[in-house]
Amino acid sequence: MSKEDDLRNLLWELLGEIPPVEPMTSGILQETIVHDNFRQEEWLLDLNGEQEVTATLLIPDGIDEHSPAPAIIYNHAHGSRYEIGRKEMLEGRPALLEPHWGGILCNMGIVVLCIDMWAFGGRANETESSLFKRMLWAGQVLWGRMVFDNIRALDWMLSRPEVDAQRIGTMGISLGSTMAWWHAALDERIKLCIDICCLTDFDSLVANGNLDGHAIYYYVPKLRLHTTTAEINALIAPRMHLSCAGLQDILTPPEGLDIIDSHLKKTYAEYGATDSWHLYREDVGHLETEGMREICIEWLAKL
Repeated sequence: MSKEDDLRNLLWELLGEIPPVEPMTSGILQETIVHDNFRQEEWLLDLNGEQEVTATLLIPDGIDEHSPAPAIIYNHAHGSRYEIGRKEMLEGRPALLEPHWGGILCNMGIVVLCIDMWAFGGRANETESSLFKRMLWAGQVLWGRMVFDNIRALDWMLSRPEVDAQRIGTMGISLGSTMAWWHAALDERIKLCIDICCLTDFDSLVANGNLDGHAIYYYVPKLRLHTTTAEINALIAPRMHLSCAGLQDILTPPEGLDIIDSHLKKTYAEYGATDSWHLYREDVGHLETEGMREICIEWLAKL
């Protein structure tokens, strides 16, 4: 077993008790909405055996089983806006630019799936704090359950004939950024990871005293005793990975970005894949900029 496999196994152990993986996920189509250049499908997915998962699937016009397309798992943000959830993909949020990512991705011919994570959108029947406490008592970790759902959502999306299984990416801002790099690190089916404004070095965050900037979902018991953000992200190599960060963002201390960037540049060089990692920085806070939008679209075109 490789050291990469060892680290992935360790991460799954730290993520707590995980539901048994069933051979196939399933879903119930709730509604179909036709837009100018894509079809929006609203689904209830059975991903974890405990709670139905509300999900939105966007399929660009002209995409079918005869012409499968690249696909993105789009991860929504937090921002204590529990009512937004997956609606962010089509309706946006204050930290994001317009036009919204759902329409942009469909214009690029990319199929998009976004699920509501635990405590958000159609799953906001229990608070994040309550979920964290209840799961902790049962040996579960809220972040582990969130990551598990996203991986199972990809299982479901890959059952769709419109999707090219060899061209799968994941992206998001803030919470969605963290989900993107965790999912890509644990799941080698992901060929492109784009994280915006949440590549946080754990030790630098502690040194700067900004732990409350991240909500409680972010904290995995014993994680800092065993590994670092840089080591987790190195598991994505040599696959494509673009990270965008603001130098004034208290959630991503600049010195921590330097540590991660140095480690990943070395890792990608060892693979002979230096062009597959890039950290784009601007002197802004926790938000998407025009420069970030432009470079994200450039990388999405490589999928």
